[in-house]
Amino acid sequence: MKKLLTLTMLFMATAIFAQEEAVEPKFSISGSIDAYYRANLTAPNDENAIAPGSSFANLPGFALGMANVIMSYEGEKVGFVADLVFGPRGTDAIFASPMYSATGDIVNQLYAYWNVSESVTLTMGNFNTFLGYEVISPTANFNYSTSYLFSYGPFSHTGLKADIALSDDFSLMLGVFNDTDLTEFNPTGDYAFGAQLGYSGQYLNFLLDPSFTEIDFTGGFDVSDSFFLGINAAYLTVEDDGGSFAGAALYPQLATSDNFTIGLRGEYFTETDFFGAIGASDADGDSSVFALTLTGSLEIDNLTIKPEIRLDSASEEAFIDNDLAGSKSLGSFVLAAIYSF
Repeated sequence: MKKLLTLTMLFMATAIFAQEEAVEPKFSISGSIDAYYRANLTAPNDENAIAPGSSFANLPGFALGMANVIMSYEGEKVGFVADLVFGPRGTDAIFASPMYSATGDIVNQLYAYWNVSESVTLTMGNFNTFLGYEVISPTANFNYSTSYLFSYGPFSHTGLKADIALSDDFSLMLGVFNDTDLTEFNPTGDYAFGAQLGYSGQYLNFLLDPSFTEIDFTGGFDVSDSFFLGINAAYLTVEDDGGSFAGAALYPQLATSDNFTIGLRGEYFTETDFFGAIGASDADGDSSVFALTLTGSLEIDNLTIKPEIRLDSASEEAFIDNDLAGSKSLGSFVLAAIYSF
């Protein structure tokens, strides 16, 4: 009897311990900081310093990215995310904020959600865009510098969206938003409509904004246990003959060890009618650029070190050389340090 009682108590204690272990904290704080060094290889590094026409990581010498603090609450049915950013990268990320002078570079994302059922979630607030392969936070990108496709597509949306799990493999997102990148409120009275169809990690995205329309494909495949290939392609056209862009990028990444991966981004980007992304256009307003970015990623506990060499080659003289003459190409080097917590 004593042995049976002891076994019963042991079983109950084990069950209670397992139950406590299964309950994860509902409130969490996470984030990151990043800093970098950048130098041109084929252009000046003084007051005449230039950079590729893509967003972020474009300041000369030793420079700061941003501090990112994410507070989140995850309940059984409801939750929220408050994603706050401070620093140059955060400033660039919310460039179209209508209250920028009042709020500064603070809110990157701020939304609440409701799990209506096991297959439907409603989200309201400000959240990063669903289009594209890359994102604002450097912790979620393999390459430290960003692509042209990311830089000239949407950064964020403020509105209401529904995420619907159609099956184990298929998903659907439908949403209505303010004009793209208008963060705190709607000063125009216009609205954008977005949709995303997903299948096994591959996504077809569509955004109908009052000023432009974009269609985008984002996906990737594990070719082997150590080799991954990411894919992004997009086409955007601006209303009232405001130009357009189109492009495609491949992201092959090879893990050579448990803590080191090397990856290449190869991107072709073209624009029409003086869209203005590349920085120089021919007489018809058309230009293109081919960019290769080779990045290494070394993980040391929570710190990631990324050395990167980037070569941009444009159809027009979008850059300058060391003699301050127009040039169709630019070589640059970046060394970044990213700490996540």
